Amino acid sequence: MRKHAALRQSDVLSVLQRHDKPMTAYEILGRMKTDEPDLAAPTIYRALAALTDQGRAHRLESMKSFVPCRCEHADSLPVLAVCEDCGAVEEQDGSPLLSGLREISSRIGFAGARHIIEIQGQCRDCA
Repeated sequence: MRKHAALRQSDVLSVLQRHDKPMTAYEILGRMKTDEPDLAAPTIYRALAALTDQGRAHRLESMKSFVPCRCEHADSLPVLAVCEDCGAVEEQDGSPLLSGLREISSRIGFAGARHIIEIQGQCRDCA
């Protein structure tokens, strides 16, 4: 029996929240297939697309993976610090940077739909 989209999103978000490292859609699928062997990748991708559109999860473009949103930010700028050694991701609210990004965008006639900044480097534990 097919699950309602909101329940599927909740299941996917729950898997993301239980892990402290970014996960690919296929890693999420692998975790969920234990309970639902017929589950397929497109279902996970649809849930992840909805979660990112809602701001409840973030896609790390550089790693093609996902993390749950850990901040409250309706009109803000998630800044994701990604450790290249251990894979840890720390999320901070970069709201003070948002007006500057909007100004830069408007100068070139660009209308940004989503604002996410990824910073690659080493966390304090790995430095």
